[in-house]
Amino acid sequence: MEIKKRINGGGAVTAGQDSSEEHGEDGTELGAIRVHNSVIAAIARLAALKVPGVVEMSGSFAEGLASMVGKASFDHGIKVDMEDQKVNLDLHIVIAFGIRIPQVAWRIQNDVRKAIEDMTGKKVGLVNVIVQGVRLPAPAA
Repeated sequence: MEIKKRINGGGAVTAGQDSSEEHGEDGTELGAIRVHNSVIAAIARLAALKVPGVVEMSGSFAEGLASMVGKASFDHGIKVDMEDQKVNLDLHIVIAFGIRIPQVAWRIQNDVRKAIEDMTGKKVGLVNVIVQGVRLPAPAA
């Protein structure tokens, strides 16, 4: 049986943006399987936050405004694009002070790629890590 991959659209999903961006597979006798960009972003977020040294995801000003008015966002600080049947991501992160940035970024790239490929079956092209801040550790109480 041949499975044909179909991409609907070509945009990105960021916080505060309502999009029906789905990437699916058609052609099975049971029907279509579609994975929304926000699901891919949520997987990337959880995988990145598990990496030691990552404090949080850092979003844009618009994403900050959206969170102030109560819009919950699991794709805060993450941009997802589809290109040539591959998922490309931009991850904006804040790391802990004293952490070696290249090592943390490399681990984020590998862990995010593995999580998305394992959970969705989609191939991952680029995982761009943008360090947007450094945070001092919280003072001991």
